[in-house]
Formats: sequence, C-alpha cells, structure tokens
Amino acid sequence: MPAKTLHFQSPRHLSQLYAGKAENLAHAERALGVKLVTREDWLKIEAPQEPLALAEEFFGFLDAARGQGMNIRTPDFARLVDSFAKGEADRWQAFLDEPLVIATNRKSVVPKTIGQKEYLQSVLKQPIVFGIGPAGTGKTYLAMAAAVSALLNHEVERIVLTRPAVEAGEALGFLPGDLREKILPYLRPLYDALHDMLDPEEVVKLTEKGIIEIAPLAYMRGRTLSRAFIVLDEAQNTTPEQMMMFLTRLGEDSRMVVTGDVTQIDLPRAKVSGLVEVRRILEHVPGIVFHMFGSQDVVRHPLVQRIIEAYDRYKNPLGDGSPVAGR
Repeated sequence: MPAKTLHFQSPRHLSQLYAGKAENLAHAERALGVKLVTREDWLKIEAPQEPLALAEEFFGFLDAARGQGMNIRTPDFARLVDSFAKGEADRWQAFLDEPLVIATNRKSVVPKTIGQKEYLQSVLKQPIVFGIGPAGTGKTYLAMAAAVSALLNHEVERIVLTRPAVEAGEALGFLPGDLREKILPYLRPLYDALHDMLDPEEVVKLTEKGIIEIAPLAYMRGRTLSRAFIVLDEAQNTTPEQMMMFLTRLGEDSRMVVTGDVTQIDLPRAKVSGLVEVRRILEHVPGIVFHMFGSQDVVRHPLVQRIIEAYDRYKNPLGDGSPVAGR
C-alpha cells in the first residue's frame, strides 16, 4: 500500500496539529480512510493514492494554519477533517490564502483560532456582524482592533463604542457621581482595549475631538452614524427595542459589530434579550453575519476554557446546546 512520511520541526510542533490527542488521529483515520502512525517529529500516512493525497493536503493545511499563529483545538480538528472528507479542501485553502494581521499603532493583532479568523474576515467584509459567545474568545477585542485599524487607514472617520450602561435599563440617575463617573465603570473594558492599540495621548486627543466616542447605548437614540465603525458590547443586556434602535443607526459607509454572551444575561427575567431575539429575526438577511464562538475559541488561560465547559455541562446536562440563560 502506498505510504508517505511527513516530517515536522519537532515532536511538539507535530502534536500541535492534532491538539496532542490520539483520538483526533483516530477520527482522521476514519474520516479520510487512511492509517496514521506518528513517532517523534514524523507522521506516516498509509492509504490508496487518492486518500493519501487528501490526508497529506489536510495535515499540510493544519501546518500552514499553525504557521499563521492559529491554535488547532479538538473541535477545530474534527470540523476540518470532516470538511476535507466532504471535498471542501479548496474552501479552506482559500481561507488560508487570506492571512490576517490587524495593525494598530501599539501592536499587531493576529487571530489565534480558526473561529477568530472566520469572524475577523466577516468583520472586514460585511456591514453588520454579530459575535456571540463566552468570555475570553476575543470577540470584542478583535472588533476593537478592526475599528482602530479602519480609522488609521482612513476607511472610516470615527469610532463609536457603546454598551448598555446599567444591566436593567440604564437608570444612570440612581448612580453616584457626575455623568462621567456614572458611566465609566461600564465602559472601562472598551477604554482598556483602546489603550492596548493606541498611545494614551492619542486616545485622549481623538476622544476630545469626537473621533473616538465612547457612550452608553441610551445616547445612540435619534442619531444616524455615517462613515463610522460602531461596536456594541455586552449586547445580551439590550432589550429588543434597544437592539432595533441601535441597528437602525447605521449610516452610509459605516460598519457595525455587535458582541455579547447569551449565557450572561443580566436583564430582569420578564425581559427578553435583544441579542437572543435578533438572531431569529435577521439571521437570513443578506449583509448580516452571525458568528457563534464556542469554548474552543477561548484564548485566555487554558483553565478558562475548562471552566466554561464545566458550567455548560452543569447548566445543560442534556447536551442539546440550548443556552440556559437565553431568556
């Protein structure tokens, strides 16, 4: 039987291609119709010529993806090998042929998972993109990086960053302090991301000029936002009325990214989350993309991914995938 041995830089390098799990190689054997043997820094493929060539192409793809800075997680591996087995290799090759590096003044941002790269590609191409998933998946941070890059490249004239200021209806008047003191705690994560990408003096200057605007969602009402990159964060805490109000602010030559986690809704139980409802309404509208992140896209400490998965199992023991908190 024909065989081909692929050599890699190191045993660790090879292990990264299949998330270091023997069961992933067993899955690949079944899906691609090959036999795989791995030792140290090499992988031997045994199969008839056609499946052998497909398996070689598959592991070449994984190696190239790793070379672009992406981590291959078990769900990614399973999804990719099944897709290659279905004859979709060309689609994934096109995906790789668009390397993504989002340049900002202080750092370059590179997607770290397959899901992050798909999300960023949508953000760069579509007028409205929803990024929905757990904490640590980079959905807001990547949107902020894309916004800053678009501003620096003169693709937009301003950035508008917003989020619901209070969990249950933005009752700012009941919080202590002046307006800035009232809203700052809710908008702090957006400021923190900005300071990662721009010098502090630039953030102050651009904010004073109104080129960067950070404001609670209530302040968006009645406006039309043209030539702008608009990010709505914590969107799970919007009501359906607030979500519709926000989306209809979109003006000429503008882009919107809406991010949130439907398992972390802080609205009163009688209130429906606008982020839960909007997907049912707009999922099939051209120009609007919904990107769902999972625990496999978490790029914080590895323990964070395990914590999220444990909570998912606790809240949804039947494993049907339905969000428990998605009221």
